[in-house]
Amino acid sequence: QNYLDNFWPDLKAAHELFESILQARRERESESQENNGKEYPEHLPVEVLEAGIKSGRYIQGTLNVNKHRAQLEAFVRLQGFGGKETG
Repeated sequence: QNYLDNFWPDLKAAHELFESILQARRERESESQENNGKEYPEHLPVEVLEAGIKSGRYIQGTLNVNKHRAQLEAFVRLQGFGGKETG
């Protein structure tokens, strides 16, 4: 803020961008406080997840994401299995 005020006081677009980023940060911090410090709220209660895993409705494993194609390639490596489930 000080940098913009001192060196670019007339650059309206930069001041608007700064305010937008500041507002987004405030909203994220507020959401984090509402979720007890968790970045994302839990979607299902733990009991439901555990029951789903036991019944076979859900799977449990380690998520592996391709670092070069993160939005396109990922799979879950199941414990005790050498294969992979694509997703």
